[in-house]
Amino acid sequence: MGVTVLTQFPIDNRSGTQTIEILNKRIMALGASQQGQFLVDCETYSSSASLGHQRTVHVLHNSEQPATVFSLLDTGTKIIPLVTDGLFDLLMMKMSSFYQCKKQTKAESKGPRYEIGDFCVKLGSVTVSSNFKGILVEVEYKPCVVPSMCWDLMMEFMQGFLGSSIPTTPPPFVQNRMQDIYSPIDTIQQYLEHFTNFRKSQPAPMMMRPQ
Repeated sequence: MGVTVLTQFPIDNRSGTQTIEILNKRIMALGASQQGQFLVDCETYSSSASLGHQRTVHVLHNSEQPATVFSLLDTGTKIIPLVTDGLFDLLMMKMSSFYQCKKQTKAESKGPRYEIGDFCVKLGSVTVSSNFKGILVEVEYKPCVVPSMCWDLMMEFMQGFLGSSIPTTPPPFVQNRMQDIYSPIDTIQQYLEHFTNFRKSQPAPMMMRPQ
């Protein structure tokens, strides 16, 4: 896996479906080929009062790593990442008396997946508890694992189909790790940041009503 950048794409006055169609045409015009679909999901659990100080566990899955479960423990002062196999989901079920799943907070980003040269692009429609929230675009540059060595190239590529909406500086999470070796858990942490923001936002329009 290479360096991955996750960015929110504005839908303006369009519906989510219309926005995905526009981006699909742009990326296909660059010579990309669609390679199936992708899905990233997140469920959040809160600790019971019997454990004392409240802790939150975010459990995420990424279709790119189907045999892996990613979890992030938020202690209130720091976030502890954990990468495990599928048995972790069963463990959370068995710990239901200590950690309860928060209702109406399941977040998903899913949609088409494209490959173009050394890049992989994913156009995700984000829902929280089945309510459409917005569009996330994931771009991976596969040959590189150090963000500082490929950010300029990635920014130029993203501007080619996202236009001026793409920021000229790396996302804060990536910016703080520009010299580090990138790993899949870094992508998961970017998704969690966006999912957290989407959970706080109002539902976005999914369909345009005829006038």
